[in-house]
Amino acid sequence: MTAGEHTDARRAWVPSALELERRAYRRSRTVRSAAIASISTIILVGVLGFVVTSSSGWPRVKETFFDWDKAVASFPAVLNGLWLNIRVLLVCSVLITALGLTIAVIRTLRGPVFFPLRLFGAAFTDLFRGLPLLLVLLLLGFGVPALGLDGVPQEAVFWGCAALVLSYSAYVAEVFRAGIESVHPSQRAAARSLGLTHTQSLRFVIVPQAIRRVLPPLLNDFVSLQKDSGLIAVLGVVDAIRAAQIETARDFNFTPYVVAGVLFVCLTIPMARFTDWVARKQGFQGGGLL
Repeated sequence: MTAGEHTDARRAWVPSALELERRAYRRSRTVRSAAIASISTIILVGVLGFVVTSSSGWPRVKETFFDWDKAVASFPAVLNGLWLNIRVLLVCSVLITALGLTIAVIRTLRGPVFFPLRLFGAAFTDLFRGLPLLLVLLLLGFGVPALGLDGVPQEAVFWGCAALVLSYSAYVAEVFRAGIESVHPSQRAAARSLGLTHTQSLRFVIVPQAIRRVLPPLLNDFVSLQKDSGLIAVLGVVDAIRAAQIETARDFNFTPYVVAGVLFVCLTIPMARFTDWVARKQGFQGGGLL
């Protein structure tokens, strides 16, 4: 059968009554599930809303945390600070990916001649996975500029980014290393038998498969990075959190913190849903809402 005949045959095919009945049943089940999920969600939210708003302390909570006028007044400053968090996230994501992959490759090198490099990679991951991120921020953000060394940057944003890169690279390196070591040794052997060098085998065969396997957990690390980018506020950088703190200090109304939290959640949810979608594409079960 030629391609044209095959196309005509597909166009002429008409689903049977049984197939149409199955499709209708699947559609009805989908609609039913969506309706039940929507109704149960509305009921639950309504009950929780009634319980919260009818409590005796709700007026004070509303005035302190959910003041609409205060939210509108503080929104421009907090949003402007969030733009700094987004820029820090973008820059750090690229640097973390590059450094983490480099450390992972170093830790997978074979042979006694590479022992010093493997030792360095292991020491790096052990050190920065063991140190709290806040402590690294304080050490680099306040300690290094206090030295007054010539040619050393003094900007708090620079050292905040450096702390995030060093800390997260240790975690990302282990994710990459797990992916590299999960590739079967026969893949490396087949690549070498085709005449590829060790570097070419890593570049064209091993690393692409490793990245594909670890993409969902890797994206989870970057979801966490979106939130932790707000920790640079401890260095005095006016990001979203610091801007909210300044607005709160004017009248001790904590609504700006809620505004900053909502903005961070709005920034994180798309990446979280994208991570779930990638996980499902990779064959992982779960992650869906329905």
